[in-house]
Amino acid sequence: MDLDFQEKDFIVVGSGPGGATVAKELSQRNKKVLILEWGDNAPLTGSLWQGSKALLLPGRGMLFTPQMLGLVRGITTGGSSIHYYATSFPVPFEMLKSYGIDIRDEVKELKEELPFAPLKDEMVGPMSKRLMDSAQDLGYSWKKLDKFMYQDRWKPEYGFGHYGDPNRVKWNARMYIEEAVANGAQLINGAKVKKVLFESNKAIGVEFTKGLKKYEAFAPKVIISAGGIGTPVILRASGIKRAGYDFFFDPLIGVRGTVKEIDVPTSEIPMTAGVHMEDEGYMMTDMAHPFSITAVSAAGAFRFDKMFSRRNTLQIMVKARDELGGKLTDHGGVRKILDENEKQKLLRGYERAKEILKNAGAKSIFRTLYLAAHPGGTVKVGQIVDSNLMTEYDNLFVCDCSVIPEAWGMPPTTTIIGLGKRLAKYLSGPGGCS
Repeated sequence: MDLDFQEKDFIVVGSGPGGATVAKELSQRNKKVLILEWGDNAPLTGSLWQGSKALLLPGRGMLFTPQMLGLVRGITTGGSSIHYYATSFPVPFEMLKSYGIDIRDEVKELKEELPFAPLKDEMVGPMSKRLMDSAQDLGYSWKKLDKFMYQDRWKPEYGFGHYGDPNRVKWNARMYIEEAVANGAQLINGAKVKKVLFESNKAIGVEFTKGLKKYEAFAPKVIISAGGIGTPVILRASGIKRAGYDFFFDPLIGVRGTVKEIDVPTSEIPMTAGVHMEDEGYMMTDMAHPFSITAVSAAGAFRFDKMFSRRNTLQIMVKARDELGGKLTDHGGVRKILDENEKQKLLRGYERAKEILKNAGAKSIFRTLYLAAHPGGTVKVGQIVDSNLMTEYDNLFVCDCSVIPEAWGMPPTTTIIGLGKRLAKYLSGPGGCS
């Protein structure tokens, strides 16, 4: 199959929150944009099968550390935002400002543009309410969290879109891609970018494969937004060998207990409320899981008796702030150890979560195995990209979690969208157009 590449102003590699935001913003400014996405663009069904293809294939969506800690990422149009819990967390404004980046205006814009609010009371499920009441009873500042959800579209009979939301209640980055395409952007799926092409010190395009065939695409500006793992792999193959070292991810555990009289519906929305224990280095939120994940993670903790107890389960997620360290292999293998400091943070969180669960009436409390999410810091601002997110090569930019220079222990979606808006403004202005 021959692909038709019309003349473009920009190539955007990846369609998660960073790439989707840049593509949407540039297309709104009448720029010609080519979006290359490794995953597919199949209509979202919310099925376990579809979610498994995007999330759980080893070496693609599912990666493992030497300690067999599972790190998941979504390989599909919209990236991991298809499978996230649509929760907005505070942006590290001061940290970014110390590196010459101010995105306060952009974050204000996105809050006006996207559905952004805590859930209305009728959307708070029985698990969330029971845990919130218990935590507040114990003196925790456990509060509703801001959500990226079109709450007027929600119906009680809708299951939460863990594997993708066909009802479009949950905002995801694919919606930005749809806007970009409606504005004239070209999306090519199944396109795995291998490296950036250069002329002297200037990026001029990318090389990618689709199926068994190799292609080259050219544009005056290239933005790599393939995520905290994918982006450094592409940059290394392109000659930036410093990418992919000394990074962070967010280690987490689930703490579960059983309450016989509760009945948690499939519409229960995860991360409705929680608390940030900043001084102790972790956060806690309610965490409803679908039947499949509940069963698999219970089995992983050797609690086979709880594999099919989802409807009677209360769960608190404890997620710690990581420290920088480790490295990626040239092919994206994750070589990073969860050290005793992070384990102690999670253990402290486990003890507090256990207290909240007991106060909520839960029995048979146990914790799940370690997982990780949100890898970042692999292409840091101040080291590999400048404050305009440009690399050492002219016209080659990066916009995703990889550019965030320090760990701060929060899911990064809001921050990445803000960075994407700022980068699009720069690329559209006189400073970004040479």
